[in-house]
Amino acid sequence: MELAGPDIAAIAQGLMPLLDWRGLPVDLASLAALAAGLGWASGLRLYALVFVLGALARFAGVQLPGGLGVLAHPLVLGISGVLVVVEFFADKLPWLDSLWDAVHTFIRIPAGAALAAAVMGEQGGALQIAMGLVGGTLAAGTHFAKAGARVAINTSPEPASNVVTSFGEDVLFAGGMWMLLHQPLIFLGALAVFVVLAVLLIVVLWRFVRRIFRRRPAPVG
Repeated sequence: MELAGPDIAAIAQGLMPLLDWRGLPVDLASLAALAAGLGWASGLRLYALVFVLGALARFAGVQLPGGLGVLAHPLVLGISGVLVVVEFFADKLPWLDSLWDAVHTFIRIPAGAALAAAVMGEQGGALQIAMGLVGGTLAAGTHFAKAGARVAINTSPEPASNVVTSFGEDVLFAGGMWMLLHQPLIFLGALAVFVVLAVLLIVVLWRFVRRIFRRRPAPVG
């Protein structure tokens, strides 16, 4: 079947780079939105985030801002790709998920800060530090909300709830990344709602943990 002229043009348009900051007036608000989004995503699916950004830069012609271009290096792509597969399965095993999250408390948060700071790689040290703090804070909030919720879910004897929740996080990450890259203003609004809900969830989980470990009064007599 032959393609008409408009069809060929549409396909060519679809093959154009998804994002390209070259020659475009990127303001600080856009970079700040991207930095905040990377901080949030780091606390949820760090390795998938690194792999997606690197693959977009290497294979889709995406021009990443600041110091993020290093994510397109074959070594970074290869390692992050392997870790994406490992995390995909580890996140769905209740006996391994909580341990994985505990270890990644020391990985996701500094990585979120580093990625957010890298967005401002060409904007000066002050903005790099500021966005690093924002990205690290968002990564920490997302991580602790995720890890705490999964600890509570993992107390259930059946594995289905953990698997369903993990797939839900995969969908949340994919949808959040699409929104960040295509509708950043809507993403910022959704991120604000997410932060409020995450804070409430952390408070509830903290009270739950305190109630569990609170010592019972000794019996009289």
